[in-house]
Amino acid sequence: MRIAVMGSGGIGGYFGGLLGKAGADVTLIARGDHLAAIREMGLKVRSALGDFEVRVRATDDPAAVGQADLILFTVKGYDTEEAAGRMRPLVGPASSVLCLQNGVDNEAKLEAVFGPRAVLGGVAHILSTVAAPGVIHQTAGPRTIKFGEMDGTRTARLETILRLLTGAGINATISGQIVVDLWEKFVFICAHGGVTALARLGVGEILGCPETAALYQGVMEEIVAVARASGVPLPQDAIERVLAFARSLQPAMRSSLAHDLEQGKRLEVETLPGAVIRYGARVGVPTPLNGVIYACLKPYHLRAVAARRA
Repeated sequence: MRIAVMGSGGIGGYFGGLLGKAGADVTLIARGDHLAAIREMGLKVRSALGDFEVRVRATDDPAAVGQADLILFTVKGYDTEEAAGRMRPLVGPASSVLCLQNGVDNEAKLEAVFGPRAVLGGVAHILSTVAAPGVIHQTAGPRTIKFGEMDGTRTARLETILRLLTGAGINATISGQIVVDLWEKFVFICAHGGVTALARLGVGEILGCPETAALYQGVMEEIVAVARASGVPLPQDAIERVLAFARSLQPAMRSSLAHDLEQGKRLEVETLPGAVIRYGARVGVPTPLNGVIYACLKPYHLRAVAARRA
């Protein structure tokens, strides 16, 4: 299979690097100093499972790649529409676009561009960032991918992609309810991302303090209420499952949102708390805790946007 990774940052760089290390035909789509470093010195991955380096093709021009069989779509949520427009040359009639972004509305945005047949939903659990140009630092998280057809069917292409991913040492599974999985991760990532960003603390200290633990759980309770009012059949023990997962993480683990805040980067405020507010308003469910997180983080996002334009 010809594979392209659209957005070769922490997540795309890590999984794309593993595929390249396994000998797959991979091209990373990257930009700026990160792209230059990959071209000159290869991709370096520093991981809790062991460091490795791999030489892999990289470009900033999707048209130079041509049509790919599989595209891992791993850009930040605020870049979804722009990146989807740029990657049109990658997507042919038989291409599969595997979305591995945070959030619950990215798949619909991709379907609007490429049609529902092309898009697969995916959930990645990993904390991985670009530590320096050409260097991916995977620091925490179980490093898993769960993916599936948006309508829940089990298809031949899912089996093919599963063999490809697992053959590269990636802990991947096929899901027959990927929409539910996306919302379950959404419950986690909004609470984990928002509270670790605001508190500037790891999940261990947050859950070890009754007040911040109550905030963490309260954010989740709002999202579960929104999901169920939206017709998403989250399991009855969704909050308990997500809390158990959070408690299983390394105590110092923060989130990509917290990392981006510390680095002065743009934030996925519209993708995470902003989306909770919008969905909540649509179904009449109040979301005050997510509203506080959104209000506190949005000025930092606007500052980063303004700095990019300056």
